[in-house]
Amino acid sequence: MEIVEDTLDTELEQFLARPLFCHLGTASEEGPRVSPLWFLWEEGAIWIIATLSNKTFPDRIEEDPRTAVSIVDFDPETGRVEHVGLRGHATVEPFEGDRGERLLSQYLGDDDSEWDEQFQDLGDVAEKYAFIRFVPETVVERDQSYSGSLS
Repeated sequence: MEIVEDTLDTELEQFLARPLFCHLGTASEEGPRVSPLWFLWEEGAIWIIATLSNKTFPDRIEEDPRTAVSIVDFDPETGRVEHVGLRGHATVEPFEGDRGERLLSQYLGDDDSEWDEQFQDLGDVAEKYAFIRFVPETVVERDQSYSGSLS
């Protein structure tokens, strides 16, 4: 993974461990598409849960694996804007319940009995899900903060 630019004070691993939304960019015949998604940074890759029945991005990735991911951590009160942009390739991988639980616990907490019903018992319905595994080739890490005026 080549770091093209880095102006962040935060280490990339720490930034990617935050429970933020990523925006997955894929190509389609109608033009580029972007999907806001939860993710897990693990083993040098971004892992995203894909519902196979009603999501089109897994099909787009299988057709053209070149993808981009953008992640922004923004606080309008302080003016903190941290951005990480990644370009690389993605694959559709079999769903793994343990990895799925690690991903969801970042956003929903450690006690899965407290999770919304739609996120419980993913291991029992693994045939309905897959993972998108995105491996970055280039990374841009930018601090685009400004003096906040809302505090």
